[in-house]
Amino acid sequence: MTEEPLRATVSQRAVLFDGEEMLVVRRASDGGWELPGGRLDVGESTVDGLRREVREETGLDVVIRRPIYTISWRNDRGEGRYGVYYLCVAETTAVTLSHEHTAYDWLAPSAAADRLSDTQATAVERAQRLREGGLE
Repeated sequence: MTEEPLRATVSQRAVLFDGEEMLVVRRASDGGWELPGGRLDVGESTVDGLRREVREETGLDVVIRRPIYTISWRNDRGEGRYGVYYLCVAETTAVTLSHEHTAYDWLAPSAAADRLSDTQATAVERAQRLREGGLE
């Protein structure tokens, strides 16, 4: 048992596939690449929150298959974070970016993982293994 429980903001991300390719978006704030998604609002269901975030950031509607990876950490300011990654499928591929992002790419999972943080790359690898195993 830990001496101090983690108090954290919940962040959700979509490992979003269209066929064999998946979506990554480039942050306007620092130019880094990430999976679409964001923070869960108070009183919002996890599925509704992820759908809302993906729609706000990309204009896409998604089918959420299942959670595939979770992780907790403290950011550089010592604030708690809890991340949940979901395997998702795009209903369309016509992306309309919000002001939060400047670019997007539909890439093979290995190419997408190369652009992402280690944590997000791990989620991509897990999603790909599930898809290859027919477990999506």
